[in-house]
Amino acid sequence: MAKKIPMRQCIGCGEMKSKKEMMRILKTPEDEIILDVTGKKNGRGAYLCRERECLLKARKSKGLERSFKMSIPNEVYDNLEKEFDAIHE
Repeated sequence: MAKKIPMRQCIGCGEMKSKKEMMRILKTPEDEIILDVTGKKNGRGAYLCRERECLLKARKSKGLERSFKMSIPNEVYDNLEKEFDAIHE
């Protein structure tokens, strides 16, 4: 039987893609918001395409706030953007 590919929706553009093609943003049990590069850490995850544009869209549309049901300070988005740029250099 064919293995089912786990699909996730980007909180930026709303497109469905396979989990492997996406980046996971994690809310840890301590309510920290981090980029989960391995995709295996414990916590509530939200997914983003590997496009900077999607991160900016998610920031504008408050996609993370909706996913994690909490308000997210600007510093968190700034840190995510920094981490994002570091990965894509």
